[in-house]
Amino acid sequence: MTGPFGAGAVRLAGLAGRWFGWRPDEFWAATPAELAPLLAPPGAAADPALTRAECERLMERHDD
Repeated sequence: MTGPFGAGAVRLAGLAGRWFGWRPDEFWAATPAELAPLLAPPGAAADPALTRAECERLMERHDD
């Protein structure tokens, strides 16, 4: 990996290991949705889940 993304990802993988006890394979298998709550400030409200109705409206609006 090269460039800003690669360096940032490697740094974040190391921090995830130190802070959360994750092994590298656990970090690389995690989704952004799984990592975000761990990095959010304590007490921060989680984004509400996308409902089926909202998903259908988005699919209709962007049918490409």
